[in-house]
Amino acid sequence: MANMQRCLFRFIEQNWKCSFRCASSAARKRTSLRSAFPVLDLPLQPIQRHVYEANLRNSYACLKKHSELSEKVRKGGGENAVARHTQRNKKLLVRDRLCLLLDDQDFLELSPFAGLGLPYGDIPSAGCLTGIGRINGLWCVFIANDATVKGGTAYPITVKKQLRAQQIAIQNRLPCVYLVDSGGAFLPLQSEIFPDKNQGGRTFYNEAIMSALKIPQVAVVCGSCTAGGAYVPTMAEEAVMVHRIGTIFLGGPPLVKAATGEEVSPEQLGGATLHAEVSGCVDHFASEEKEAYDYTRNIISTLNFELPEEDEEGEEPLHPSEELLGLAPQSYCYSLDVKMVVSRLVDGSRFQEFKARYGDTLVTGFAKVHGHLLGIVASNGELSYQAALKGSHFVQLCDQRDIPLLFLQNTVPTPTPTLTASQAELNSNRLKAHGSMMSAVACAAVPKVTVVIGGCHGAESYMMCGRSFDPNFLFLWPNARVSLMAPGPAGSVLPPDADVEDQKLNRRLKEESSAFFSSGRLWDDGVILPQDTRKVLKVSLDIIKQQQYQKSTKKLQTTLLRM
Repeated sequence: MANMQRCLFRFIEQNWKCSFRCASSAARKRTSLRSAFPVLDLPLQPIQRHVYEANLRNSYACLKKHSELSEKVRKGGGENAVARHTQRNKKLLVRDRLCLLLDDQDFLELSPFAGLGLPYGDIPSAGCLTGIGRINGLWCVFIANDATVKGGTAYPITVKKQLRAQQIAIQNRLPCVYLVDSGGAFLPLQSEIFPDKNQGGRTFYNEAIMSALKIPQVAVVCGSCTAGGAYVPTMAEEAVMVHRIGTIFLGGPPLVKAATGEEVSPEQLGGATLHAEVSGCVDHFASEEKEAYDYTRNIISTLNFELPEEDEEGEEPLHPSEELLGLAPQSYCYSLDVKMVVSRLVDGSRFQEFKARYGDTLVTGFAKVHGHLLGIVASNGELSYQAALKGSHFVQLCDQRDIPLLFLQNTVPTPTPTLTASQAELNSNRLKAHGSMMSAVACAAVPKVTVVIGGCHGAESYMMCGRSFDPNFLFLWPNARVSLMAPGPAGSVLPPDADVEDQKLNRRLKEESSAFFSSGRLWDDGVILPQDTRKVLKVSLDIIKQQQYQKSTKKLQTTLLRM
């Protein structure tokens, strides 16, 4: 009897251990639920051909503009500035620095057209490159000054771009790496750089707050850190400095000469030897730039993250992504069914539509992009009372289930007129429903990504998670229009005899609503090509998901105290 009990105990123990091992293994792999969403097979129909071809011609014109601006941005400050930077100052160009820092060149660059067409002139890339790339497999935000542009001087748009990159880092809990090569603020515009809440000082405030929130801050001094720029490395958790080319001081040798009459070299005043051996302002001394980026990569490898296994790639859509060029509307009147866009973005063109028969001017439903489950909210006409109620319901449903949201925005270009009592009642009901959807979008605590595929106009743009509703990322297609009212319909708000004012207003709106005008002022995170949208969404969702894998977030907030 005792032997039987012992055998039974061993049998139970072995089976329990096996079950535990199997359960542990399953927990580690954590595959998502299987889905069999219906397929959206929406090929182009002959009746749609004329609209498609008109959109295609417009897209090609936009692509040409995109290509021209990209080439302009890549040249930085021009040939003379590049020669001075590389030959006289013996420094690497900013993109060459990123090649040494990042795992590969497949990074998500943020707002590359920022700084173009501004009242105070063109500042290519706003004088700094920002983006998100992998370092030792970990997604990190980088903020890298381009000293070929105005000598690394910070303009108002430079500060705005840096703050947006930090905001993305905070929202998505991404480590920050600063490649500092800055000559300080552009003094003639100091009133737009220095005094206000969201201006220069906010960069340093964000550094401190992010560090307290356990979002790592690392700096590489690979050029001048003068005046305010000196605080970026001294407030970072770890700092690397390059011998001979890196300097940190509040006032440079000319200021010392003017104040005291003493002549001192930049290296003696604030070089890497001084700060690594005497002041303790930096933690790692690098004899050359390549060594500095090796140090930085090693620093990132000490961060307490546990990287997940690669996600499933997902089945390709049924129709090629190049067809999105013909689906990108040149105007609101040239919009085709937005489900055609959805079917060319999601895995296997599979889409589980929600409330398909109700409020059909807004399309809502579930799909996957490279294995990431998403809730999709897509404009398909004027946002009616029923459509707004449906949108509110769906956004709250995704929030309840912790499912990220993708907004495909193409809003109506002009407000609805109120000419009769019944129309006034209808508009009042619509207004209440719009308010309900705005509240739902604003309060949803899930990640949100917005892509403006057509128009971004008026109050409907808020309901579709426009810039002021704080999406994790917001991108524009090159054909997009961003304005309170679109060119053309705007004339309806002027008196009937105001022809001259009508022409002036429409000319101004045509210029100011362009996607490139918007991106030059950093109202978005970049202009992306329609055919690249699926790839950009994958990267964005991978980045958003990474914060789940940081292991050191549960302690109380602390402030890092440097020497």
